Amino acid sequence: MNILLVEDDSVLRDGLINILNTSGYHVTATESGAYALRLLDAEDFDLIVLDLGLPDMDGLDVLRRLRKDKIALPVLILTARDTVNDRIEGINQGADDYLTKPFDLGELEARIHALIRRCYAGFNQIIKVGQLQLDTQNHQIFTQDKTLTLSIRENALLEILMLQTGKVVCKERISQRLAVDGDALADNAIEVVIHRLRKRIQPYQANIRTVRGLGYLLEETEHGV
Repeated sequence: MNILLVEDDSVLRDGLINILNTSGYHVTATESGAYALRLLDAEDFDLIVLDLGLPDMDGLDVLRRLRKDKIALPVLILTARDTVNDRIEGINQGADDYLTKPFDLGELEARIHALIRRCYAGFNQIIKVGQLQLDTQNHQIFTQDKTLTLSIRENALLEILMLQTGKVVCKERISQRLAVDGDALADNAIEVVIHRLRKRIQPYQANIRTVRGLGYLLEETEHGV
């Protein structure tokens, strides 16, 4: 899962990057609201953690721009503004959750997990496709009560496909999810990972279908092959 972190406190930003990376998320971070908007125009993210007190613009203006552009990404506001009116304003402008500073890192992580489950997994912690099971909280994939051993890229790819089961995931989003050091993956490299993963999951009543010109989708099959 790709998270955009918009936070101007460098110490807090570095701490959040570390804990979220450890939890299996890919984090892109910035202190600038304007740069965050440019990133959102150029890349696909799954969730935004947004500070309101940014040096170049108010975080609420970032949020308003997102919703005006009909970008439906879940947004968790992270701010020192702690009055009831501040919370109401944040929610009214389109935030999905609101956490005030100071806060516990464990609580932030739990709220991010909850938002992702709610927005992508229909409140379920476990997503099932055929004999595959994705634990959305721990980012682990199981089959028949055993962890499915995959490469890092295969695991990341299968996770994003399982979170969007039955929906087409475009190549651009897959490329960004599997990127290394910010460099997007080329189409032929994506196809190699898709091919390997398709073979790995076929025995478990799951298949990756290519939708030409659009991307890939994960679907359940009647029998493993």
